[in-house]
Amino acid sequence: MKCISVILLYTAVSSAQIANFTTGQAARLVIGQTTFTSQNTNSSDSVIGAPSGVAYGGNTLFVADSNLIGALPSNNRVLVYSNLSSMLPAPTAALQYNSKCPVCVGTATVVLGQPNFLSTVQPLTATQNNLSAPTAIASDGVHVAVADTNNNRVLIWNRIPTVNDQPADVVLGQPNFISNTVLAPSASSLRGPQGVWIQNGKLYIADTQNNRILVWNQIPTANNAPANLVLGQPNFTTVSNPGLTSVCCTTGGTIELINGASANTMFNPVSVTTDGTHLFVADLGYNRILIWNSLPTKNQQPADTEIGQVDMNGAIPDNGYTVPADLSPGVANTNGIEFPVMCTVSDGVDSNGYATYPAVCNSTLSFPRFALAVGNSLAVADSGNDRVLIYNTIPTSNAASADTILGEIGGEVDQATDAVDSMSTPGQMAWDGTNLYVTDTYNRRVNVYTLATTILPYQAVRNAANLNITASATVTIGGTIASGNVITITIDNVNYNYTVTATDTLDDVVIGLTQAIQQTNGGVGDPNVMVTANILTGTTDPEQVVLTSLIPGVLGNNVTVSASTSSGSTVTASASGANLTGGGDAANLAPGTVASILANPGTTLTDQTATANPSQGPLPTTLGGVSVYFNGIPSPIYSVSPTMIDAQIPWEVNDTTSINAYVRAVLGNGTIATTTPVAVTVVPANPGIYTQAGSNPPQGLVYHASSHATGLVSVDGSVNPSDVATIMIRDRTYNYTVQAGDTLDSIRDNLIVLLNQDPEVSAVAAGVFDRIIITALVAGPAGDNIPIQATASSGADVVMTAFTQQTCCANVAGALVTNENPALPNEFVYLIATGLGLPVLTDVNSPLIVTGVPYPASGPVTAPAQSLNSIASGSTADVLQSTLMPGGVGTFIVLLHLNGSIATNQTTSLTIAQNTYVSNIVYFPVVAQ
Repeated sequence: MKCISVILLYTAVSSAQIANFTTGQAARLVIGQTTFTSQNTNSSDSVIGAPSGVAYGGNTLFVADSNLIGALPSNNRVLVYSNLSSMLPAPTAALQYNSKCPVCVGTATVVLGQPNFLSTVQPLTATQNNLSAPTAIASDGVHVAVADTNNNRVLIWNRIPTVNDQPADVVLGQPNFISNTVLAPSASSLRGPQGVWIQNGKLYIADTQNNRILVWNQIPTANNAPANLVLGQPNFTTVSNPGLTSVCCTTGGTIELINGASANTMFNPVSVTTDGTHLFVADLGYNRILIWNSLPTKNQQPADTEIGQVDMNGAIPDNGYTVPADLSPGVANTNGIEFPVMCTVSDGVDSNGYATYPAVCNSTLSFPRFALAVGNSLAVADSGNDRVLIYNTIPTSNAASADTILGEIGGEVDQATDAVDSMSTPGQMAWDGTNLYVTDTYNRRVNVYTLATTILPYQAVRNAANLNITASATVTIGGTIASGNVITITIDNVNYNYTVTATDTLDDVVIGLTQAIQQTNGGVGDPNVMVTANILTGTTDPEQVVLTSLIPGVLGNNVTVSASTSSGSTVTASASGANLTGGGDAANLAPGTVASILANPGTTLTDQTATANPSQGPLPTTLGGVSVYFNGIPSPIYSVSPTMIDAQIPWEVNDTTSINAYVRAVLGNGTIATTTPVAVTVVPANPGIYTQAGSNPPQGLVYHASSHATGLVSVDGSVNPSDVATIMIRDRTYNYTVQAGDTLDSIRDNLIVLLNQDPEVSAVAAGVFDRIIITALVAGPAGDNIPIQATASSGADVVMTAFTQQTCCANVAGALVTNENPALPNEFVYLIATGLGLPVLTDVNSPLIVTGVPYPASGPVTAPAQSLNSIASGSTADVLQSTLMPGGVGTFIVLLHLNGSIATNQTTSLTIAQNTYVSNIVYFPVVAQ
């Protein structure tokens, strides 16, 4: 998915404002797959192929399960979903966890074109009941019309079919049910029709390959009935093929569009619809939607308005007008040429200084396939751009700009994924007054978008421990003081200077630079970063200016930073890199993560406040009248407030990559408010570290791990019988001779058995790798400084390493690491995290990992399926355990061994990472003794 800047509209939506969908909102329901991302090809009554057409009428949904764009499977059938309202949960309904995805719904009751739901054969001949690539369907709640495209006909059922493979009653475009040839153009012939519509007793057909629209003033009851009206051609027997568009510059310097596009011509129209007043045609070949302000009454009546092009003569896809470098769009230049610009917001300048404009925006179209009146608004399936555009009112002028986009997070991107907020070549649409149905052809599904009273912002659901994974950098100040030295920090090309005085210390230089950045812009500070002074203890330790991005997420990594000094300066300054680093996406969430759902600024999710107590048993799925649904699964809730809700992502979503999320709230006055759904990207792991509330820079919840002094030995290498592995505690030697069949695990475990005979220490296996934790038997400082050695016999393949040469660092187990009680080099500390993903139990048969249920204190140690590593102050911190927290829901304890060379620093940086996902940066104090 492309990364762009998104400006969100912070406005509440009332259910009466029909057109106000929200850009980037996710589908609420999906029809045709068991999850949003399943893409199952085994078609049945509940699994569809690659659909193109959809219609609604009489509480029935119809899906044309076939297409002509190469998406597979194309099932040559129409599915009928009778009594649809009983299959779809209402927008305000409380959902029950009765399936893997309670919002993945719909089971067809009837199939047309095939004898049963498992058959998907391509028919060899035309009959009264078979279909060959049906691409469109329409119903007025009584009749059903299907565009049987490859049979060059439209079939009509006078009543909604009630049995499988029910034969049609009427055929149009052919003289009988067994003919499917291409006939000479006439009032009754059809060639590859891809659009059909029924409204107020009239029938409309997009006769695609004849480049025309045919209209019957009454729904025909006889085969091969002639149409009453033709649009796009001067008469019923003339068919022109105007061809594609090209752009040419004539020798006279004028710009000429060579094509047949005009207000009364069409090129491959693929759909026709009406709201009873306006007529809408998706003119695919000319990349536009034609609009008639009233229903046409004469042949080849010109359209009144178009969208997707600058004017009625435009025809190329995404016609935002990319112009030659010597021309300025929208402005007459020296040769008098003026270029209209559809995308009016410039995205930069060219080499000549002229403004440039994007080719794609809210005004452009690329091979649109459908236009549908949705209340008083208009929805357009902009298939080539993988999106649906929503116009809040029916456009009355050419090149109108859409107000809202479904399927994308902005007008200049084309994300085209299987995520719940995306589409891949949307086809036709249907509207039932509440829900907008969109065929998502390449994703093999029908997306259902629903209006809601409260808008959730894009990426509203984030890791609760790191709402923003912000980028950062440091500038290290060193050297010796000399009056007049000038130190400069440059942030995104803005210089901040400090001139050294004779009485300064390095601390003063750091503070001076910090203040220079803080006091810019009238005291507001630099717009890109927050700055803090990292003043270290000890006269020989380097001092640092810490820069933390004010731009959340990965975009913060774009902020540049450098440091320089005046010529001959004895004070040194060095930046940690050319850019801030570490910015990440907190909205990519692992199963089991504790997530925060954030309200749009200026809006509320509920009028209640409540907190659950995990120690009292499973977390509730309704708290303070609030429910949170992930793919329809009721989520366990930690806490509820008007602006933020903390809940757990269900462990059960581990087999999908995208889920939807929305909030249902019963307000104090008894009314029910639901939010628009948003997409949540599911990844195997994306860790976040909890921090102390209100700390700045963020102080991690880092704790002293042991009241006893500890040490660490690692067993590595490979296994070779007769090798001898040795650990010494003071002068006491513990040898193990490797046996045939041993593993590194068994070598470690045998050494542990030997060590547990020692009078001063005990030993246990660490939770990851083949490491041995050695612990003094006596508590407190008395157990410090017990010597530890680890060796292997000469030439041995096994490698023995003592990470600590003596036990150290006894403290108060569970005490928070603070400036008054800092961590020490070589100490064991632990932190609290979430988002480590589905863990692996040491007892694989233990069913102890249950959504919403606290992990039992007696449960075995777990390990994450995705390996974990940690960096503290630029050095590796050894991960010893990362287990589910006893009594916690979705939280983990991560046990670390700090590197012995770590320096004194009151703001030691710390991260944990899994694969490419790095946690938020937290800080904690360390003092090197």
